Amino acid sequence: MLDPIRTLIADDETLARRQLRALLERDAQIALVGEAANGQEARRAIRELKVELVLLDVRMPLGDGFSVLEALSEPPYVIFVTAHSDFA
Repeated sequence: MLDPIRTLIADDETLARRQLRALLERDAQIALVGEAANGQEARRAIRELKVELVLLDVRMPLGDGFSVLEALSEPPYVIFVTAHSDFA
């Protein structure tokens, strides 16, 4: 069996992070290594925690999801998440 995928949830909505966490914790192939509530926290966590996958909100304070990715020289795999229908 392969090592679990080191995963970060980055979303400014507490409820969204809680729901995503509940889904991810069911999967043995996912290792949830952290959460971030804004773009600044997300950039720092991705670098420090050696994240392989990030569930990344499109709209967050202190840097939206796109600016988070632009700031990283080697971004992880990304799944964009959003509650905004115009981004879905």
